[in-house]
Amino acid sequence: MTGAEWLEQAAAWVDPALEAAFPPPDTPPAPLYAAIRYALLGPGKRFRPALVFGAARWLGVPPESMLAPAMAVEMIHAYSLVHDDLPAMDNDDLRRGRPTVHRAFAEDVAILVGDALLTEAFGRLAAHPGPPRGVVRAVARLAEAAGHAGLVGGQMRDLRFSAADGADALEALHRAKTGALISCAAELPAWLLEDDRAVRSLSIYGQAVGLAFQITDDILDVVGDGRVMGKAAGRDARQGKTTYVSLYGVETARRMAVRETERALDAVPGASGDALRAVARFVLERDR
Repeated sequence: MTGAEWLEQAAAWVDPALEAAFPPPDTPPAPLYAAIRYALLGPGKRFRPALVFGAARWLGVPPESMLAPAMAVEMIHAYSLVHDDLPAMDNDDLRRGRPTVHRAFAEDVAILVGDALLTEAFGRLAAHPGPPRGVVRAVARLAEAAGHAGLVGGQMRDLRFSAADGADALEALHRAKTGALISCAAELPAWLLEDDRAVRSLSIYGQAVGLAFQITDDILDVVGDGRVMGKAAGRDARQGKTTYVSLYGVETARRMAVRETERALDAVPGASGDALRAVARFVLERDR
């Protein structure tokens, strides 16, 4: 099995559930539902659901039994992209090869789309049919990853980051902004099953994959094809952003990504870890 194949399988599981999660696009209040569906159901890798399902496989439970956490992490990811693209944040016009939500609809609609997706994510996870204590702990973990200590705090760090802050601050930024939700996605099945030992292993895996993912993003911004990525290449350099490539160069950044990937592979041994290991390798091989 390749990472791409597992991502396709993850999409086959989660996409119908995401499709059914919100009313049809013409449902009042217009155009809220049309914009929500545009943001959530557009072309994407379904990378974070693939981690949820892969962790379930490693833990020996049917991946489809973890549909609620897979939906939750994808909703939060979609919300974060909508808000990150806003004029007050990254001010992007293109996402996944299409106009960003605020360009396709309007800025006020985009803000509400993000609000709706973030809120719905917690409702979906809270409704997971598992041990109540495990569900509560999983909801708390997702809140940590999505909030001030994770994604939101990382975005704030990014908005105020300067080259003078240095490499350690850059790593802290990306472990929060990108890595926190990726790590949480890998951990959630173990939280739901109340398997603390597995939580620790999956946390090591998720943190390593998250950092490798960001380093690869920085590399693709320099050497990638914008037509394949669905967004303009070279944006970081044009905006004067500090990245792993600007600090270390492409080749050293590649070696750093390989090192993190090896850490991830070591964290999930055994035949049942094949999907997680395939996804970790996919991070290095991806072109978008």
